[in-house]
Amino acid sequence: MAKRPRSGPYICGIDAALDVVSGKWKGLILWELHDHGKCRFAELRRALPGVSEKMLTQHLRQMEEDGLIYRKVYAEVPPRVEYSLTDEGISLNAALEPLGQWGRHRLEREGLAINATPPHASTIS
Repeated sequence: MAKRPRSGPYICGIDAALDVVSGKWKGLILWELHDHGKCRFAELRRALPGVSEKMLTQHLRQMEEDGLIYRKVYAEVPPRVEYSLTDEGISLNAALEPLGQWGRHRLEREGLAINATPPHASTIS
């Protein structure tokens, strides 16, 4: 699959990284796939309350084009599609872990709680 055009030129590595993870749901999709290994579209949709089908589809396509996730289509009736992280997605997820820890500590300092975590999803630490 062809890579989607980037918005560069970039002024630093953070700029380039944020270009790939921009969008409200991409980080959460990465975490969900990290937690469960493989997920079908409906599983991702249930795990991410508030995401529309259109937005989830758009982010999954972009992430596949960016080489972060792998989309496997099974030759079955009805069709079955599973999403999983590529090595690039796994490395990005690992790079985002300290950011998640920073956010959690910030919430604790502010006396705020993490809300809307589905029962089967893990928290971002």
